[in-house]
Amino acid sequence: MKKVIAFVFLIIFSSFEIATACTTFFLEKNGQLIFGKNYDWVTGTGMVNTNLRRLVKNSLAPDRSKSIQWISKYGSVTFNQYGKEFPNGGMNEKGLVIELMWLSESEYPGADDRAAISVLQWIQYQLDNCATIGEVLATDKQLRVVSTGTPQHYLVADSKGGVATIEFLRGKMVVHKGSELPYPVLANSTYSSSIKAMKGASVGGNAKTFNDNSIERFANACSMVQQYKQANVKKPLVDYSFDILNKVSSGSFTKWNIVYDITNKRIHFKTRDSKQVKTVDFNAFDYACNMKPMSFNMNNSGSGSINNKFSVYSYDVNNQMLLQAFDESKGNVNVADDLKRAIVAVAASVKCS
Repeated sequence: MKKVIAFVFLIIFSSFEIATACTTFFLEKNGQLIFGKNYDWVTGTGMVNTNLRRLVKNSLAPDRSKSIQWISKYGSVTFNQYGKEFPNGGMNEKGLVIELMWLSESEYPGADDRAAISVLQWIQYQLDNCATIGEVLATDKQLRVVSTGTPQHYLVADSKGGVATIEFLRGKMVVHKGSELPYPVLANSTYSSSIKAMKGASVGGNAKTFNDNSIERFANACSMVQQYKQANVKKPLVDYSFDILNKVSSGSFTKWNIVYDITNKRIHFKTRDSKQVKTVDFNAFDYACNMKPMSFNMNNSGSGSINNKFSVYSYDVNNQMLLQAFDESKGNVNVADDLKRAIVAVAASVKCS
């Protein structure tokens, strides 16, 4: 009986580990900058949203501590699962890209004099206010990230070719960039432990096999990034990026594949439920404050350019999608009803300055 219980526990634990198994990478060649992301989770519900400039916003502090108010400087396009203003990732008009991944080791700062903001709204804050990696890192002086049971870390890149990992360990922001970031890749282990595990692996050739799924995905992505940079690979960079995402896929748990072409300001994506690649031309939208924000259901059919398939953002649709995503993931993350209502209220409260 003990062996049976242990086996069942192993299956449950392994399934949860795979379900939270996201992978990101940054790739640059001949001046073209690409950022790739696999979103692996139990639900694929999601919207693509445009976010406007000059909007007044307030942070939702999950621990009910001090919040911060700001006015968005930049327009952005984001992928949202748990409501508008709380994105999983996105890109702004300056070419800043931020994506998150699950990291169980995350330990966020305790209460202090800084304003509090949630792990998802932190992404929108950065896209609203920052153009470079340096500007993102500087916000740590005024913002304290708070999690409600969803431990995350981030890969961030900008249009200057800057790239960094951002983690919160032992209550402090931990950053790897420049010479401390030999491979611009991140999965679901701390960056330092991923690099340590990579010692002895054949990067640029056939990656070493690992028992840890996160490390294996990290190693495979590193290997393919190095191959493209060093070898005479003729495949277009966007297509090759989807090859990387296919290589590090977690099967049915991989719900979204996203490729940000930072240089050309285009975003390419497909989902498990809508497998044709769709393209969003960032510059096709007007991000002025007096314009209507636009949305697209990620799982709708279509291929190629989808800019003309966006519709005006709807509060009711946002609320419906948010509740659906929370319901489909409640076995992994359980959020109180009052917090769900507060998240919906945030999107309804933004207004032109």
